[in-house]
Order: sequence, then structure tokens, then C-alpha cells
Amino acid sequence: MKKIFLLVAFVATTLTQQLFAQDIKKSSLTPLLTSYYDIKNALISSNSTDAATHAEAFLKAVNSVDMKSMPAADMNAFMTYQDKLAFDARHISESKDIVHQREHFANFSANFFKLAKAVKLTDQPVYYAYCPMKKSYWLSADAAIKNPYFGNQMLTCGKVTETLNK
Repeated sequence: MKKIFLLVAFVATTLTQQLFAQDIKKSSLTPLLTSYYDIKNALISSNSTDAATHAEAFLKAVNSVDMKSMPAADMNAFMTYQDKLAFDARHISESKDIVHQREHFANFSANFFKLAKAVKLTDQPVYYAYCPMKKSYWLSADAAIKNPYFGNQMLTCGKVTETLNK
């Protein structure tokens, strides 16, 4: 009897873990978050060339999302922000001026956060941080503040204001 109970418990646990893993793993928007973080990290390092390169990769990714494979609610949310995200990514990718890139990054981040709130992009926490000097936000995979708007000039300026996927 104990063996049957343990076997049932094991099977139930395994199936539950697989269902949760598939739920997140199958999102066709998850690579956008990774690409967003790449742009942010380049701006933290004040590397305009890398920011442009990563923004170009984001632009390709956002324009090649397979919306037919998405649940209707996710597709609707994505369609609301797709053009806005593409607009700012294009501007970041076409410029080598770090100030101009950071200006577009502020709007890019605001729209990306709205998408992240509407669609679960990851099972990891996503931190929404605020820079009081720029009066703008950004998303981060880490709670530690690394400010993309000022780089090394004010690396730790800001605070986390919200956490998604706690």
C-alpha cells in the first residue's frame, strides 16, 4: 500500500512540474525579455554599439513572433505593443548616440513592462526599477540596481518599485 501511495505521489508531482514548465517554456515572447535585458545591459555599460546591435536583434525577434501559436489573450496583448516596441528598438538600433538610445529606452521600457504585466514571459522574478533623476523605469532580472540611464555615473541610483512573478 505504501509503494502505491508513493508511486501515485511521484507521478502527480512529476506531471505537475511538467505542466508548469511547459506553460512558461512555450511562450514565443520569452526571447524578447532576454533581448530586452541585453539592450539594458549594454546601456548600463554605456556601450552604444552593443546597444544598437542588441536592439537590432530585438527588432528582428519582435517582427518574427509567431502569433498563431499564442493564446488569444497573449496575442492581443502583444499586438497592442508590437509596433511601439519595434519603433523604439529601431531608433536604438539606428543610433550610436548613447543619449538618444537612452531616451528611446525609457519609452521602450514602459511599453515592455505593460507587455510583461499582460503576458507571463518567464517564471523568474522581473523587477521594475525607477530612476528618480531620469523619471523613468526599466526592467531587470536582478533586484540590485544597475541604472541603464546613467551607467557608471550613477550606477546604483534608483529603486525597485514592483516585482512580477514573485
